[in-house]
Amino acid sequence: MYPNTKLLIDGELRDAENCATYPDISPWNGSEIGHAADGGMEDLQEGIAAARRAFDDTDWPTDHTKRIASLRQYADVLKANRQRFADLARDEVGAPGATVFSAACDAPLGMIDGWLDFAEGYEWEQDIGTAEMFGFKSRRKVWKEAVGVVAAITPWNVPNQINIAKVLPALAAGCTVVLKPAPETPMCGALLGELAVEAGLPAGVLNVVTSADAATIGAALVADPRIDAISFTGSTATGKTIMASASQRVAKVFLELGGKSASIILDDVEDFAKTVAGGAMVCFHAGQGCATITRLLVPRTRHDEAVAILKQAFESIEYGDPSSPMQIMGSLISEQQQQRVLEYIAIGKQEGATLVTGGGIPADKAEGFFVEPTLFANVTNDMRIAREEIFGPVLVVIPYDDDVDAVRIANDSDYGLSGAVHSSNMERALAIARRIRTGTFSINGGMWYAGDAPFGGYKQSGIGRESGAEGFEEYLETKCVAMPEPSPA
Repeated sequence: MYPNTKLLIDGELRDAENCATYPDISPWNGSEIGHAADGGMEDLQEGIAAARRAFDDTDWPTDHTKRIASLRQYADVLKANRQRFADLARDEVGAPGATVFSAACDAPLGMIDGWLDFAEGYEWEQDIGTAEMFGFKSRRKVWKEAVGVVAAITPWNVPNQINIAKVLPALAAGCTVVLKPAPETPMCGALLGELAVEAGLPAGVLNVVTSADAATIGAALVADPRIDAISFTGSTATGKTIMASASQRVAKVFLELGGKSASIILDDVEDFAKTVAGGAMVCFHAGQGCATITRLLVPRTRHDEAVAILKQAFESIEYGDPSSPMQIMGSLISEQQQQRVLEYIAIGKQEGATLVTGGGIPADKAEGFFVEPTLFANVTNDMRIAREEIFGPVLVVIPYDDDVDAVRIANDSDYGLSGAVHSSNMERALAIARRIRTGTFSINGGMWYAGDAPFGGYKQSGIGRESGAEGFEEYLETKCVAMPEPSPA
């Protein structure tokens, strides 16, 4: 059992009002691994007030050198606690060993120094020269300033990655933050708060409010007039609600939402079997990734061949061992998510798709929230399993006729977060990439995921970007200042 977690409010680790807590459930077996502080409305109000004071009444937004020095000390403490983040990724999130070594833990910790280096070298002031308007010469400067108090609302699928990717760049930009982690993964967020105190981060610049009531606390946070910007990662449905609320006071929003990404395997690919088998990576972290490839587009003439290859790949996946550094697939986060995935599998069968393998709860894993690696063939792009985000280890195989048809199918989606193409002809692959409407795209396995690369989507996959220069500037405002041009001596 983990010790009970605390809230972080105005530099103090404390219990929730009335000492309320709620159980934190292991996805591996459904057992309690500890209890988290169950923050209420009073806690939230105090957290927002603390962030507001830290932004308005201290030099945190303006003393760049002092701020970066403080954050480097925080970064050192975060990295020194790598094992604690890894343990929570396994025990609280259900991430197996291979994912802990990547997005679940090590990757976000490895990105921190790059974000801080970028902030330290950032050009906060730019001289854009002199211009004459209405017979009057003015010298102009462009200043970049922190946007203010940021509400960071994060999901349960890769909480270490997303908590860190929101909190560190926002703080580096000079903002103060109220972090509201997902109810299913409170400990990952609470650890950031605990380590902020250990590192001596100034009071109020980071506040962490965990709560079992995601809807009420989240809605109040988004609607509060003291919040200047909202950075949200989660479902498209919730993102639309947040956007509607924020629009009432024209608050700045960054939304990283759902995806239904397609990978196109062209007919000239050199190693067809190996490339097709890569579709089994939908099982990475049990398919709980917004940018995961969930639609595989193959030449119609090779559809059955591709399905046979994938069937073997899916049935060879080992999963369910939290201690294995080789396994890529763990459990789903909760019973609710398990049932959601099973419902989509039932929908796929009702729609007439062919269930090739998987589709149920594995017989040897009655405990926990597992779903078998699941493969559908003979799928058309109008089926719900091809259009809606399932967020589980489910791949659909869709045949196409030619390049034009493949692009049409890939783009025929409400989403536009990621995608891929595989070809032995780079010019042909690049031509495909230019026509796909997504925010990230991979050619022949190229990896876009990195701290200096912008991440976000087109269409209903979101607004804005996280990471890279573009992600850092989500937390900034732009001010243009003009003054009279000095007269010549």
